[in-house]
Amino acid sequence: MMTPDQVIDEFRDAGALLEGHFILSSGLRSPQYLQCARVLMDPERSERLCRELARRAEAEIGAPFDLVVSPAMGGVIVGYETARHLGCPAIFMERVDGELQLRRGFGIPRGARCLMVEDIVTTGLSSRECIAGIRELGGEVAGAACLIDRSGGEADVGVPLVSLAQLRIETYDPDALPEELKAIPAVKPGSRGLKK
Repeated sequence: MMTPDQVIDEFRDAGALLEGHFILSSGLRSPQYLQCARVLMDPERSERLCRELARRAEAEIGAPFDLVVSPAMGGVIVGYETARHLGCPAIFMERVDGELQLRRGFGIPRGARCLMVEDIVTTGLSSRECIAGIRELGGEVAGAACLIDRSGGEADVGVPLVSLAQLRIETYDPDALPEELKAIPAVKPGSRGLKK
């Protein structure tokens, strides 16, 4: 069983807990950024974290799950590896014209008990969009899981959310930046464009 501090140490050891001035997908700004791709590039680290996430999802939400569904891009590896430990298939939704959709021949059987799996939850927007897509396609969403909830437990995804660790990382509107952030050039490190 991993403690939240051990999970954060995995991110630190991978060089994935970044300090600076970051533009988030929502357009908000933050002095810290979790670059989950740096954590997931190590198969052994990914396996450790996702095995623990599967264990917690089973314990806190309740197994079995018929399917793991993740939003692309960040949730693909975490969803696959978590599903492997849960013993069920994994699929992912992709953005098409700004909306999450199933592609690649994926489908959700009507009534399938699904676990939505993400890498990082910040505002919960991608998670809520993915959950809505699962329901629209006839799946039952038993719960959600992520490696780190950076909202400190404040994000509401509409179903029970299990995380390996919670962090409360401040975010700011671009027009209300603290002086220390104004002094640092902003960078956009994520894989998704800014929300319009």
